[in-house]
Amino acid sequence: MKDILERFLFDKAPVRGELVQLDATYKEVLARHQYPLVLQRIIGELMAASALLSAMLKFDGTLIMQMHGTGAVQLIVIEFTSERTMRATARWDAEKIQTFGPGSSLAELLGRGRFMITLDPTVGEAYQGVVGMSHGQSVAQIIEHYMATSEQLETRIWLACSEHNSANKMAAGMMLQKMPAEPDETQSYEHLVTLAETVKPEELLDLSAREVLYRLFHEDSVRVFDPTTPRFACSCSRHRVAGMIKLMERDEVDEVLVERGNVHIVCDFCGKEYEFDAVDIGALYAGSPETGSVQ
Repeated sequence: MKDILERFLFDKAPVRGELVQLDATYKEVLARHQYPLVLQRIIGELMAASALLSAMLKFDGTLIMQMHGTGAVQLIVIEFTSERTMRATARWDAEKIQTFGPGSSLAELLGRGRFMITLDPTVGEAYQGVVGMSHGQSVAQIIEHYMATSEQLETRIWLACSEHNSANKMAAGMMLQKMPAEPDETQSYEHLVTLAETVKPEELLDLSAREVLYRLFHEDSVRVFDPTTPRFACSCSRHRVAGMIKLMERDEVDEVLVERGNVHIVCDFCGKEYEFDAVDIGALYAGSPETGSVQ
């Protein structure tokens, strides 16, 4: 099954929807780090949710989802761009996370946590919304609360991720969103949500997007648009890493050079390695183009 992001509308109801299935993209993220099984599920759900949310918000730039915690999971970051590229990373306590099973809740894994959504447009200033973890026990519930409070849009989300012992790792999700309507049209949204509630996780993961929509809404008039294809891509580069190094105090960087012989940076998202020797660092702080190459 290929990666797909499908947009749809209902002709006779003030409701729009998105359905996403992530196969290769999800596998690419999992291949970058040895994520614990329980964390793989959360990452997959967040990836699917970020694709759905980005498609609904429709802006040029990057949508960034961040979860910070004090428990077994300390950080999860998902980035989804308007070009339909995606990357993800996470940090966790290896000892603590061993005590959690595959069905552990998000709240249990994060401890005291917070969830942030940042919209970083290509042009203009970034906007950030913070959602308290007390507003839901799952990724779907937290984002539904965010949409209701920050965007004033009634939204329902269904997310699915392959079982922890599955050989074929996939993540998927579906979203329904209520649009402005006349007073006598409000029941249509509830009707469609009731139908969508019957969807099973294995259907979102195993059936094609069109099959899922037909199974749920074949008695309603659904208009489906041309799908797009999400894909994994990392925006790191030697130039960006050099800029990050330059933000550090020169004395700190020189200490690293003395101790290790070079400055070695590994991208958290894709694992690409960058090395800067003393000549590179000297040129960097002198304002010259950095030398060297990706290692």
